[in-house]
Amino acid sequence: MLDATHLIKASLEGGRDFLRPPQDGTEQGEAKRSSPLLVPIRSLGVNHRARIAEHLLSLEAHDRYLRFGYAAQDEQIHRYVDSLDFERDEIFGIYNRKLQLIAMAHLAHAADKSHGSCAEFGVSVLPTARGRGYGARLFERAAMHATNDGINLLFIHALSENAAMLKIARNAGARIERDGSESEAFLQLPRATFDSQVTEMLEEQFAQTDYRIKVQAKQFWSFLAEVQQIRRSAIDAQSRSSP
Repeated sequence: MLDATHLIKASLEGGRDFLRPPQDGTEQGEAKRSSPLLVPIRSLGVNHRARIAEHLLSLEAHDRYLRFGYAAQDEQIHRYVDSLDFERDEIFGIYNRKLQLIAMAHLAHAADKSHGSCAEFGVSVLPTARGRGYGARLFERAAMHATNDGINLLFIHALSENAAMLKIARNAGARIERDGSESEAFLQLPRATFDSQVTEMLEEQFAQTDYRIKVQAKQFWSFLAEVQQIRRSAIDAQSRSSP
């Protein structure tokens, strides 16, 4: 369970990071740095639908194949995003300092009420953000939410060649059954406890605060960039008008 010391340390690390101006292009530097003490994973709502679509559409063909089990085209991804049920399911995401959704997970509850104690997990991470354990962190977050929501069986349907996804499931203690090119992973979840409920509440609170700070930081750096551009334009105009 998280404690105040960890939360304070994580907040300080995050605060120092926001003081650095965001870099142009993909944030290669972020992918190379070590994982933060606490990854801010927040629940995503309907207002994040456009960013979810942007995230999935930015995946390359092979990544789409591994995520969906087929070579999903743009139109199919749009249909998937439009069909997301934010009331029934839970969507989790990790944002970088530029408010780009770099990793997301979908915890899909069974539509059939007779299977209401089961849920399916799916995850995707942008190439520039891989190697930092985000997939595993998202799985832990989803499993904790499922536990607190009364789910007792979490399963993953993945292609057998999706080694990264199956490794996450195996490390979590899931039972994996392989059937040719496809595999199923089943994880029996424990019952919810007071600690698991408080931990989820603290993590969500931390993630919400982190997101608000990122929004404010992005607005500040955008404002500063505009001021600098105006200043450069004024200096250039003055230079051209000088005799």
